[in-house]
Amino acid sequence: MEITKEQKPATVLSSKRFSHNFYSSDKILQNYVSKLSEQGQNYMADKYHWIGEQAAGQMNELSMDADKHGPELIHRTAYGEDKQQIKFHPSYWTLMDIALKSEMFYVKWNAALMEEFKSERHRLGFVSGQLYSMSELGQYCPIAMTDGAARLVHRYGDEAMQERILPKILSMDGKELFTGAMYLTEKSGGSDVGKNQTMATVADDGYHLLNGEKWFCSNVNAELTFVLARTEAAPAGTRGLSLFLVERILEDGTRNDFHIPRIKEKLGVRSMATGEVIFKDTKARLFGAPGQGLKIMLDMVGLMRLYNSISAISSSRRALVEAYQHLLNRVLFDKNGLEHALIRDQFEELCSLYAADFYLTWRTVEALDHSDNGNQDEADLFRILVPMIKYWTSQNSVYIARECMELMGGLGYIEDTVMPKIFRDAQVLPIWEGSSNVIVLDLLRALQRSPRSVELLFAEITQYLEPNAEQYPELKQRATQLQSQAEMIPHMDRDAMESASKQFFKRLIPIYQCAMMLRIRDDENSQWIDPALQFFSKKIQGETGFQKPVSVETVHDLMAWVTD
Repeated sequence: MEITKEQKPATVLSSKRFSHNFYSSDKILQNYVSKLSEQGQNYMADKYHWIGEQAAGQMNELSMDADKHGPELIHRTAYGEDKQQIKFHPSYWTLMDIALKSEMFYVKWNAALMEEFKSERHRLGFVSGQLYSMSELGQYCPIAMTDGAARLVHRYGDEAMQERILPKILSMDGKELFTGAMYLTEKSGGSDVGKNQTMATVADDGYHLLNGEKWFCSNVNAELTFVLARTEAAPAGTRGLSLFLVERILEDGTRNDFHIPRIKEKLGVRSMATGEVIFKDTKARLFGAPGQGLKIMLDMVGLMRLYNSISAISSSRRALVEAYQHLLNRVLFDKNGLEHALIRDQFEELCSLYAADFYLTWRTVEALDHSDNGNQDEADLFRILVPMIKYWTSQNSVYIARECMELMGGLGYIEDTVMPKIFRDAQVLPIWEGSSNVIVLDLLRALQRSPRSVELLFAEITQYLEPNAEQYPELKQRATQLQSQAEMIPHMDRDAMESASKQFFKRLIPIYQCAMMLRIRDDENSQWIDPALQFFSKKIQGETGFQKPVSVETVHDLMAWVTD
């Protein structure tokens, strides 16, 4: 039956414009990569284009399948043998193979590549990670902890341990890969790790025996797990915690003894397994010196928080891309979606937030690269940047996902699209690796105990705002006010200090973000950086008058996204 003009819907899709490669479409990411070494670009270029194509293509279906068909815990065999096996949908392993082929952490830990790209290996690897996690955020968590396990083994393990374990982490086959995990949280304390009760006693064969329960264990199927436990006669609090390496399969080939009561049913990131673990005389190797457990583990925690921020900007970028491409193809009230001023106003805000989060996060990755090469200033700066980006980008990712879902209307709420999955997955980012209030307390500790970190932060703000003070006087004025406040906070009583520090960092972070955009600005990226700076300038001024909406061209500039 022919549909007459009168029967056709009022809003229809026009000629479709979408991306088939998330790397070749992303001018912001490509511009950033262009600032890396020519050797690094040449080595990773084909991998970036490949993972960009996968993320825009087959990974979508694989990710949706892995999300809908989550891991299953198999307690026992048909004959009653204890099995404690996690069974995954086949899509999970295909996604893992894709991650490994992108070399997102192979470039960091292969001995030859570590040496060749030692000044930028984290940046090279995280580019693949951002592209990958635009499609699959759940599995990016086990990948992150595997990278973290490699970091601890490389930095703190003895030569024999490195030779035995690192090659297994570098496998290019997902089913052969040894993945990592870290177990901190217990029912007794939650974020208060000092309340941990898991005990470690010395055994005769060089092992310790762990007894206790860990409450949130992501990547519970890991082959290599770092566990905080308390040795006999250890003092209370975090000073009494030591770090232990638990291997799922012992060196003699037998399965280590621990029990997984259940897998957590989570709101999002459903593709990977988060469970509870009960240790009962579980064999573990002491890792590092007794009582130094939390200090060593924080090295991994810092990396995990950086992964959390990469996940945040990835989910924000994907949400923006979905809303943008939808409205490019959408006719609303006889006009293209982007021709409506209210929609353009939303894109101005969301794209500006993304650009600022992008450059803040990548400045932190750069600090990690320099820190790992012995730059103490960058190490001090990394100390305060990590909680800053974890706090800020995770909050923004939830907001951006929600707003983009609304921009797509009812379609954005339907499970046939990727938007509900993005929204569910993003919810975890402000919670894991330290909830927002816990992170604010960490920032407060940095303000009190690491004055050098704060000095370096303000030095960078001054360095890049001062030459632009005439164009952005409100940014410089706000920075001056904040520097004075930073000196006042440590002298307040505790309650006032906690409350003031949250307000302080909520004002400081956007100023630092603007400085970072000015730091990296060039003739190409000024296309999106300049309107983003204008947005923040207006926001900081708090203008109450009527603002002229940005143009359609400005929205395209801010998105910096090429459709086919």
